[in-house]
Amino acid sequence: MGRKEDLSVERGARGGSLWRLVPSRVNLRDVTLRDGLQSESIVMDMRDKLSLAEAMIDAGIREMEVTAFVHPGKVPAMADAERLWQALPRRPDVSFSALVFNPRGLDRALEAGVDRVAVVVSASDAHSRRNTGKSIEASLDEAREVLARAAKEGIKTRAGVMSAFGCRLEGRIPAERVTGLARALHEMGPEEMTLADTSGTGDPHQILERVASCQNFLGGTRLSLHLHDATGWALANLMTALQLGVETFDVTLGGLGGCPFLPGAPGNLAVHRVVRFLDAMGIATGVDLDKLQGGLKALERMVDRRLIPDREC
Repeated sequence: MGRKEDLSVERGARGGSLWRLVPSRVNLRDVTLRDGLQSESIVMDMRDKLSLAEAMIDAGIREMEVTAFVHPGKVPAMADAERLWQALPRRPDVSFSALVFNPRGLDRALEAGVDRVAVVVSASDAHSRRNTGKSIEASLDEAREVLARAAKEGIKTRAGVMSAFGCRLEGRIPAERVTGLARALHEMGPEEMTLADTSGTGDPHQILERVASCQNFLGGTRLSLHLHDATGWALANLMTALQLGVETFDVTLGGLGGCPFLPGAPGNLAVHRVVRFLDAMGIATGVDLDKLQGGLKALERMVDRRLIPDREC
């Protein structure tokens, strides 16, 4: 048989299931404290941020992007970046990272003692100018400088391409532009490359096309996806990426988040939906759904609204 057989579930002697062509385990990186909060009208107290971090760790999350070193006037939710980083609960089995966009952000991160940073460039010039005030080319130059300096400082790095699957401001983004940016960033030696569907308009065909294209030159560099769910296709996009061997995805509690400079693109992959989806395929995440509920309820109280319908809790 053909493709359909390749994706069928096999039941083993122990009653488990194995989906062919997909990883047996997936790493979920929580970005609630960074992406999840950056567009919220309220500025969350640092104690609440720390309690959310503890809740996610208790539920089994082992990797978190917790803040961004950006101008506090533009993103007030990140104004406590230095204090938050220094107050985080440290565990040898949990890694934290922070987002920076330029050398000044890296300076702040280094002063705060950050040991893992992410730097991103948008494939949409319209989005780039709204997000950073700079063109794609200027942003790429700054990202290269960040990656080069971080390497000299012994800082671990992740590089990413935002708006990799389209842009609500600019429309279609050429695949070759995305690949070109990813290749340019990869040449600077980051440990990981991320492709981000910042607008949430990507589709499975684009995932297949652009992920496969980047895999051609990434070699052993880890590739991850940051998927927004504005169209409701995020799980379909995740499934496509799984079939290509992608093993790391960004998630948030309750699907909270979005870019404050890109209206109409709210909602990340909700961690509870992803865990249930992967559990159904026998793919391990190490995340406890029951323990997630406490963190979700706490977050809903903090933002003063429901994030997940009762039928999904």
